Amino acid sequence: MFNYTIRRSLLAVPTLLLISLIIFLLLDLAPSDPTANLPLTIPPEVREKIRQSLGLGDPIYIRYILWCKQFFINEPLNILEHIFGWQIGGDRLRVLSWQTRSPVVDLIVQRLPQTLWVVGLSYVLGIVIAVPIGVISAYRQYSWFDQIGTFISMVGFSVPTFFTGVLLIVIFSVWLGWFPSIYDTTHQVTDWSSFLVQVKQMIMPVSVLALFNAAQISRYMRASMLDNLNQDYVRTARAKGVRERIVVLVHVLRNSLIPVTTVIALGVPQVFGGAIITEQVFKVNGLGQLLIIAIQGGDVPVVQTLTFIFALLIVLFNLIADVLYGVLDPRIRYD
Repeated sequence: MFNYTIRRSLLAVPTLLLISLIIFLLLDLAPSDPTANLPLTIPPEVREKIRQSLGLGDPIYIRYILWCKQFFINEPLNILEHIFGWQIGGDRLRVLSWQTRSPVVDLIVQRLPQTLWVVGLSYVLGIVIAVPIGVISAYRQYSWFDQIGTFISMVGFSVPTFFTGVLLIVIFSVWLGWFPSIYDTTHQVTDWSSFLVQVKQMIMPVSVLALFNAAQISRYMRASMLDNLNQDYVRTARAKGVRERIVVLVHVLRNSLIPVTTVIALGVPQVFGGAIITEQVFKVNGLGQLLIIAIQGGDVPVVQTLTFIFALLIVLFNLIADVLYGVLDPRIRYD
């Protein structure tokens, strides 16, 4: 398993480099001008100096190398200096946002906690809800619990998150006034009352994403459980007198989690992508809103970096899913 993990990690390096090249070329060759939003009274020579200061006068391969260098070398070194207090030294070039003239990675770090709070909590909550629902629905197939779970899952999976978010705002913010309709990212948790305020403003965006995630995962969990409940090893375990709880929760559940693991692992990047719309609905000042603003303003460096981060998450969680296969199923051997 260790050797397989090392091989997959080494294979991920050229994969990420190829993905970064494609992303960089697609966005860099798109028609965009960092000086387009500047006043018309600015002379052309000043505009050209601004483009040169942003590195747009260099050849495209030079810009790509510098972009990769700041992402794979410069920024990791800056993080090490910040976390451990190391003094590595040296001047390190940083890619700047065309709109704010601030380092792109700094903008992402500022907004990352808000996204992790909302997206991370909603995904964990969705898994915690989906797995028991899928197990019980499969074990009690066609029961009233299964029928209700199927109906809620179909609604949660088919209704888009922007509609669910607006519906919750209308019901719980406009009509009932229970929760705030806008997520206040400047709110600081200092005591118990401020913590309750933070929980109240997180309930609706987290619920919208958790409903969508739980709907998808519970259907996969139910289908996988149904496939394993009819296997020969289940009948053999029951014939040997093994308790039904052990049969379901140990033997069947462990084998059923193998395909579901892929869905859960590969769903993490999708959640970050789906949260873009949800963050816009609830005005969460996270990575999704940053990406939308960058796209609208033609801020190519920010779009390039965020898109590559999403691709990096996909490659990373593909590797995690493959490794978990061997952990969940001892019959799988990669070495």
